[in-house]
Amino acid sequence: MTGCSITNLGTCLVEKFFEYLLYIFNLPIQVMLSGIQNLMTSPVSTSPFLGVWTIIVYILSMFYGLFLVFVGIKFIVSGHAVEQREKAKSNLRDIFLMIVFVQASYLLYGLILEVSSALTITIFNFIPSDFFLLTANSLGNLGLELVFMSLYLLVLVLMLIILVLRYMFVSFGVVLFAIGLFFYFLDSVSDYGKLILNYLFVAILMPFIYALILLAGSKFLEVSIFSEMKILVMIGTFALINVLTFIIVIFVIIKATLKVSTPVTKVARIVV
Repeated sequence: MTGCSITNLGTCLVEKFFEYLLYIFNLPIQVMLSGIQNLMTSPVSTSPFLGVWTIIVYILSMFYGLFLVFVGIKFIVSGHAVEQREKAKSNLRDIFLMIVFVQASYLLYGLILEVSSALTITIFNFIPSDFFLLTANSLGNLGLELVFMSLYLLVLVLMLIILVLRYMFVSFGVVLFAIGLFFYFLDSVSDYGKLILNYLFVAILMPFIYALILLAGSKFLEVSIFSEMKILVMIGTFALINVLTFIIVIFVIIKATLKVSTPVTKVARIVV
C-alpha cells in the first residue's frame, strides 16, 4: 500500500489499526524469540565453572600415578603370558589417552560447543524471520492469531524455560565432561563414562535439532493450505520441540536409573 488518501481513508485506517495491533502483540513475542534465538545459537559459556573444573581435574590427576604403577606391576608380573602383556599395554595406552583428554577437556569441550553453535546458526539462517511473528497476510490468519496467541505465548515460554535449563546443564557439563572422559578409559566404569558423554552430546546438539524442526515447520507455510493457518503451524512446531524434549528427558532418566540399578542389583544378589 502506497499511503493513505481521502479516497481510501476508511480502508487505510482499518489496516493501520490492525498493523498497530499486531505490533503490540508481537512485542512480547519478539522479546521471547530474541531470548530463544540467543540461547540456541550462542555458544554456552563454561567460564562460571572453570574453578570447579580445575578442582575436579586436580583430584582426578591424583589417580594417574596409581594407575601407571598398577599397570606397570601388571605388565611385569604377566611374565610370558602374551594375552596379559597385551592387555597391560592396552591399559597403559588408555591411561595416557585419559591423561591427555582429561587435561585438555576444557578446551575440547569449548571446541565442541563452538562447532554445535556454528551448525545451529547455519540452519537458523535458512528460517524466514517472519515465521516466528504474527502477520496479517489474510483475514483468516489474523482471526486465528488473535484466538490462539495466548497458546502461542505459552509454548514459547515453555521452550524458553527448556533452553535456560539446557544452558545451565551444558555450562556445568564441562565438569561432567572431564569426569566422563576419566571413566571412559577405565574398564570397570567405562559404561558410566559413555553414559555421561552420550547425555552431554545430546544436550549440546539439542539446539541444532530444534533448528531443523523449526526449518521444517517454516517449509510447511510454503504450502497454500498451511499458509492460511500460520499460527497453528507455529504452535505445532514449538509444541513438537517441547514434547520431544520431554520424551528425551524421560528416556535419559530411565536409562540412567537402569544403568545405576544393574550393578546394585548384582551386589545385592551376591550379598544375599
